[in-house]
Amino acid sequence: MEFNNTLANEYEKGIRRTLPSYDAMLRLTKAFYQSTLQEQASFLVVGSGSGNEIIQLAEHRPDWSFVGIDPSEAMLKIAENRLQSLPNDISLLQGTILTASVPAMHFDAASCILVLHFIESYEEKLATLKEIAQRLKSGAPFVLVSKYGQLNSAETELQFDLWRAYWQQHTKLSSTEIATMEQSIRSLSFIREEAIVTLLQQAGFSQPSRFFATTLFGGWICYKE
Repeated sequence: MEFNNTLANEYEKGIRRTLPSYDAMLRLTKAFYQSTLQEQASFLVVGSGSGNEIIQLAEHRPDWSFVGIDPSEAMLKIAENRLQSLPNDISLLQGTILTASVPAMHFDAASCILVLHFIESYEEKLATLKEIAQRLKSGAPFVLVSKYGQLNSAETELQFDLWRAYWQQHTKLSSTEIATMEQSIRSLSFIREEAIVTLLQQAGFSQPSRFFATTLFGGWICYKE
């Protein structure tokens, strides 16, 4: 999915419809980091998007620094405008964790929120998570949030029914427009929870635990080994 200027500007509205508990997920993520990190900490934010995550994490933590990575130039421009008033040390890089020129350092924490389902193959998902793990200090906390489930299974189809009903009730989109959007979502990479846990363990993370789930999305906390 290419996040051009139009799509980037619509993201703020759309993500809270697609993921109704989006803001609660970010608050839980912040609580996890604040319970495990010191007043000074360095973050690697993979898929920093329009800056929502950094804004949430930076609140009351002026000495937390951030390196955000995102492949979309349009999203990075939005993030740059939104983040410029924060006192934190923030750098934004275009690319992916596999291509961007990330500073040669080991971070105190990292996140990969709403990114993994845009990566098609299991091998590239694993390479992405391994690269993140290699850039973390031992024991560093990590949060992963992604679409999950087995596409076309009875359980996932029930979740799609609920997802569709929510869009019908809370937007003015036509049934045709919702159906088109659903096909785009179905084209993304779904992966079962068991496989996500295995990916995290293979990449070098320990104690993976699901802390969040809403319809098609799940979130896991863990630590760099």
